[in-house]
Amino acid sequence: MSNASASSAVIDAVVATTLTPAERLVADAPELDVPVVAHEDHHEFTLIERGTVLLAIALPFVATVLAVVLLWGGMVNLWWLALAGGFYFITTIGITVGYHRMITHKSFDAGPLVRLMFAVFGSLSLEGPCVQWAAIHRRHHRHSDHEEDPHSPHAYGGGFWGVVRGFWHAHTGWMLRKEKYHDFERWSPDLLKDRVLMRVNNLFWLWATLTFLLPAAIGGLVTMSWAGFGLGLLWGGLVRVFLVHHVTWCVNSICHIWGTAPYKSHDESRNNAVVGVLAFGEGWHNNHHAFPASARHGLKWWQLDIAWITIRTLEKLGLVWNVRVPTPERLKAKERVAA
Repeated sequence: MSNASASSAVIDAVVATTLTPAERLVADAPELDVPVVAHEDHHEFTLIERGTVLLAIALPFVATVLAVVLLWGGMVNLWWLALAGGFYFITTIGITVGYHRMITHKSFDAGPLVRLMFAVFGSLSLEGPCVQWAAIHRRHHRHSDHEEDPHSPHAYGGGFWGVVRGFWHAHTGWMLRKEKYHDFERWSPDLLKDRVLMRVNNLFWLWATLTFLLPAAIGGLVTMSWAGFGLGLLWGGLVRVFLVHHVTWCVNSICHIWGTAPYKSHDESRNNAVVGVLAFGEGWHNNHHAFPASARHGLKWWQLDIAWITIRTLEKLGLVWNVRVPTPERLKAKERVAA
C-alpha cells in the first residue's frame, strides 16, 4: 500500500471511530463510509461496450433533430409533448431521488417496494445499471475535480481550449474513453448486499427495452395506429432520453464551471439555477458537494428542488424515513466568508 493510501486509511479509521453511522453519512468528508481498497480499478471497455455507449449518445440526438423537424412542420401536437414530459418526470425523479440520493448517498431509508420503484425509474433513464451508476458517482465524490475524478471539466487546464476540452470531457467525452470506472466491490460493497437493487441492476437490459417500448405502446394504443407507435417511440422514448441525458450531464459539466459556491466543498462545484430547475434540484451542486448525504439540495427556500419535495412528501406518507439534512449549525459552519 502506498503512503498516500495508508494515510487515507488511517484518517478514515479515525473518523469511523468518532462518529455514529448516521453522523458518518453527513460528515464533512464527501465520501461515504466505503472502504478504500488499494488495487487498480481502471479497466478497458470492450469494443461492444464502447459501441453501445456511442449508440446511446448518438441515436437520441439524431432522433431529436428529426423530432424538431416534425414539430416545425406542424406534424406533432401537445399529446406527444405531454408523453415526453411524463416520461421525463418519471425518469428524472428516478435519477435524482433513486439513483443519486437514495442509492448512492443513502440520504434516506426506504422499504423494498420504494427502493424497487425508484431503482426501476432510474434505470428507465438509460444511464446505466444502478449499482454501476452509484460506483462511478462515489468515485467522483472522493476525487472531485482531482486526477482520479472520472468526469472533471478541469482535467485539461485553463485557457479557452482547456475549458472547451474540459467541458466536452465532463459532459460526454469521459464515457467514450477506453477506461471505465465501475469497480463495484471497491465503491459499492454495501449495495452488492442489497437483493432488491442487485435484481434491478442485473435486469438493466429489460428496463432499457421497456424505456422505449412503453411510450411507443402508449402512443400506438391511444391513436390505434402504427404512426402513433412511431411517434410515441420518438417523443416519449428517444427525445426524452436525449433531454434526460443532457440535463444530467450538465450537472457534471456546467455545475463544475459556472455558478455560485456559497459553501466550502474542497472542489469546483457550483450552484446553477437553470440546471437546478431542469434537473429537479441537482443543479444546486455546491450545496450537494458541501453536504453530500443531505436529501435536500435546494437549501434556501427559493432554490426549487423537486426531488426534495418528492422525498418530503414520501416522508409525510410514512414511505421513507431517517431523512438526512444538515443542521443550521452545520450550514453556518460551512458558509464561505465574503472577502
